[in-house]
Amino acid sequence: MRRVSRRDFLATGSVALGTLPLIRATAFAQTADAVFRHGVASGDPLADRVILWTRVTPAAATGEVTVSWQVARDPKFGQVVSRGEARTGAARDFTVKVDVPRLAAGTTYYYRFESLGARSAIGRTRTLPREGVSRLRLGVVSCSNLPQGYFNAYACLARRADLDAILHLGDYIYEYPNKGYGDGTALGRIPSPDKEMVALQDYRERHAQYKSDPDSQEVHRQHPFIVTWDDHEFTNNAWQGGAENHDPDQVEGDWSIRKAAAEQAYYEWMPIREDAQTKQSRIYRAFRFGDLATVYMLDTRVVGRDEQVPRDDTAAVELAGRQLLGAAQEGWLAEQMVTSVRNKAAWNVLGQQVMVAPQTPAGTRAGNTDSWDGYRGARNRLFDMVERTRAANLAVLTGDVHSSWAYDLPRDPFAAYDSNTGKGSLGVEFAGTSVSSPSNVGGGPDGEKQLADLRAARPHLHYVDGRYRGYFVVDLTRERLQADFYAVATVLDRTTKERFERGFVTESGRNHLTAAATAAPAVLAPDPAP
Repeated sequence: MRRVSRRDFLATGSVALGTLPLIRATAFAQTADAVFRHGVASGDPLADRVILWTRVTPAAATGEVTVSWQVARDPKFGQVVSRGEARTGAARDFTVKVDVPRLAAGTTYYYRFESLGARSAIGRTRTLPREGVSRLRLGVVSCSNLPQGYFNAYACLARRADLDAILHLGDYIYEYPNKGYGDGTALGRIPSPDKEMVALQDYRERHAQYKSDPDSQEVHRQHPFIVTWDDHEFTNNAWQGGAENHDPDQVEGDWSIRKAAAEQAYYEWMPIREDAQTKQSRIYRAFRFGDLATVYMLDTRVVGRDEQVPRDDTAAVELAGRQLLGAAQEGWLAEQMVTSVRNKAAWNVLGQQVMVAPQTPAGTRAGNTDSWDGYRGARNRLFDMVERTRAANLAVLTGDVHSSWAYDLPRDPFAAYDSNTGKGSLGVEFAGTSVSSPSNVGGGPDGEKQLADLRAARPHLHYVDGRYRGYFVVDLTRERLQADFYAVATVLDRTTKERFERGFVTESGRNHLTAAATAAPAVLAPDPAP
């Protein structure tokens, strides 16, 4: 593949997918030594820096280890632009994280590590652009459950060389023992440790197992990740003061201790920037892709969420003061939207965990009260924020639900909204299916009726299907945003067979979805990591 600058390949526009070489499906990360058995990763790219991550496995689990790193403009490391050393040890589970400064904006880089006589696989990453951005392509995933099946969605995304970043919207790991939520016996994917995660070592061991998966290693090796957590990085249906799957009177113990353990392991094992803010459990942050888009990664789970209430408790569901984001995060998001408007960003993209779209009419029994439908006052404040700041072209990207959905986002889709034109809509929402977790939407003998009933009951719903596992790709230009849903053939065998399911477009200024006849075409991309 010929070498092109980041600006040049963004400016080329679209080309036919068939003309682009894909990364070979068999090109899984291979290390020269067992020292780097958990692969390499990058994440949290900014215009001048990016996080590089790896983990070393020393012969003895004590003491400290020195790890050297290099960053180059080419995959053969003929143009090394930065290098250095880092120290790690048992205090951070021998994970290594480097925040590489003074990089050029909008540039693809290649990186590697060396330690204990071994050299890691080569990774590829890229910084964010500052200006002149004509196109942005993001892969979006969530809910990767190891015993439920292979991470074929990761393998497919690793082959898409033209993605700028991968957004992982949570449930990167699951906390259950084998058969607690999936039986991995037949596939050789039994969770480790084979018990419910509670203590720091439990969470570390589970993260290590997930990072040992070859498809996980390959997608991390080829693309920078921008991540946020959901509940299963802690435990099911978590909120700031506890969780549905946490009983302090049993073996789970004190919630604050368990929560702190989960957070520590997450920051150790994920390619996410650690600073004074994130050390205070603040994972929400923003990424600016020039003046094309601002991507806000939210925490709807543990920073400020009030406890879930029963669906029939309408008074509580409608209570104006109930929090999902928390006051501090709401204030931060409003400030970020003001800044985005000031910078004339064409798109405002929320990466978050649970469905925003209204599921039932106001004043009636809520839909899923673990979603924004159980926190209607908080959702009203979000819509108020969008209107008050005049944030243009809101697009919400959602995980959690193990099924694919495409919505317009009116305040009241059951009254003040025109489903034909989108009048009354303040944005659009795309919720993606899972990497491997199962769905109860659309399956079984009554599946088609269930899908039809959902569409009939929700006039703002353009698409729903839970019968496949996979991912979606968001393709943005100044004129339009397109989201394309992809299904993998199976999760019971390793494969990169996939199919395009459906695509939807919202034009700038419309806040209304229309069906796309074909997937958005791929674009010319820098060389993959070898």
